[in-house]
Amino acid sequence: MRKTYDKEFKLQAVRMVKEDGKRIAEVARELDLAEQTLHNWVKKYNQGKETAFVGSGNIQPEQKAERELQKRVRDLEEENAILKKAMGIFAKDQK
Repeated sequence: MRKTYDKEFKLQAVRMVKEDGKRIAEVARELDLAEQTLHNWVKKYNQGKETAFVGSGNIQPEQKAERELQKRVRDLEEENAILKKAMGIFAKDQK
């Protein structure tokens, strides 16, 4: 069965490597982790710092903003299409 670790655990492990200057192999042994797992966490942390570990089902703030913008564009395009249809209907009624 696959183990899951919360954000705080991952950050603690990464800090042991980054701030305490311990080797990845040493920290992995201490915390009963696979070295590759810890290596991946350190790499992820280096790329995103505190936002590196958003948790299962959650997304990065940048991705969330992008999704919200995409939804807004879709909604506006739909509203635009409805208004065009309404204009066409009203234009026919004017004749």
